[in-house]
Amino acid sequence: MNIFKQLILSIYSPKSIASWRHQGIGKTILFVFLLVLISIIPTSIQISTDIVNGFNVVEQSIDKDIPDFTIADGELISDHDSPVKIEHPDLTVIFDSTGETELNDLDLSINTIALLKNDFAIIIPGSTTDHFSYSTMDIALTKGDIANFVNSIDSLLAIAIPILIIFIFLFASAMKFIGISVLALIGIMIYRKGEELKYRHMWRMAAYSIVLPTIFFMIMDIFRTVVPYGFMLNWLVSILVLFLALKEIPPAKEAEL
Repeated sequence: MNIFKQLILSIYSPKSIASWRHQGIGKTILFVFLLVLISIIPTSIQISTDIVNGFNVVEQSIDKDIPDFTIADGELISDHDSPVKIEHPDLTVIFDSTGETELNDLDLSINTIALLKNDFAIIIPGSTTDHFSYSTMDIALTKGDIANFVNSIDSLLAIAIPILIIFIFLFASAMKFIGISVLALIGIMIYRKGEELKYRHMWRMAAYSIVLPTIFFMIMDIFRTVVPYGFMLNWLVSILVLFLALKEIPPAKEAEL
């Protein structure tokens, strides 16, 4: 059967999932890789777009919006006597050489790059908040130095983004294979009747049982919607689909006929 047709049937047909328990393992593995590839498309596009837009905003802010400055002796030095806040749809840039704005004053709910009196900070909501003190630097930097550095990184994005996407694919594939293996073990524990199933048969069924929650969370990623208790929901749906598929396996006597 065509692998794309299997993808569609896996969403709503436990009987089809049960019927694929004896298919070649190579086809099942190929199916998992295809499923992972499809599932990371929204995330990959969003990350790529955010990175490109972020660098464009940073370049524009440095060139046009941020006043001349120097970072030396652990401090941000500028003739500008008030904080500068540049707000864009996807990123906020804060420049403050006066010391009025501190790390604790930053809004952790929005993407932010902050050049403060003594610290540099990057905020990515739901991910990381990184900051470091200028005092750890042994050299002095000017606005021109940082602009040249940002431009040099920008020119490497065409290489860096594909590498990042490949890393995301490999990581997502590893996690998916681990999840399928655990789900297959759960299937072995809950299966009590019908024809004898080896772990390899259960693994194949588990690989198709994860399609429904995977597609659901992919759609949620498209709309950038956070699903409450997503981890638990993913496992509950996967186990339920596998359980329904196991019920479609004929009883042992019927299977022998």
